[in-house]
Amino acid sequence: MTEVAARRTTGDDLDAQRLVAAMTAETGALYGGPPPEGSSASPGELSPPEGGFVVLERDGVAVAGGGLKRSARGICEIKRMYVMPEARGAGLGARLLAELEALARELGYAVARLDTGAKQPGAQRLYERAGYRSIADFNGDTHAAWWGEKSLS
Repeated sequence: MTEVAARRTTGDDLDAQRLVAAMTAETGALYGGPPPEGSSASPGELSPPEGGFVVLERDGVAVAGGGLKRSARGICEIKRMYVMPEARGAGLGARLLAELEALARELGYAVARLDTGAKQPGAQRLYERAGYRSIADFNGDTHAAWWGEKSLS
């Protein structure tokens, strides 16, 4: 199996933008439209000093990515997690989530939050296996049906 490398970058990185565009197109088709206003994250929010983006590369090609942004003091929100269809089934979602959590810890966050929609049950299972527990809606994302939180300490 080919080695997968993690690369930390910013939300305006070209690979990050390409992955976010692919995720937005796929989820838009799945849910019948773009993400609700205010539920997304700008490239600047997914960049230092309070955020970041992780790209997973196989043979130098970006195959997965996701970011995090500040939500509140000590709390970050993981956003835009996406694995390209041709790279699914190889554990890259779990790897990406672990890389994002490591970045969050380094940025000083004690808690990570995230959400997923009803039409993405695999994402919810991934998050629950990683230790996220169900919480109330914290971000008003009308496409979301499940919100999770995990202590990073």
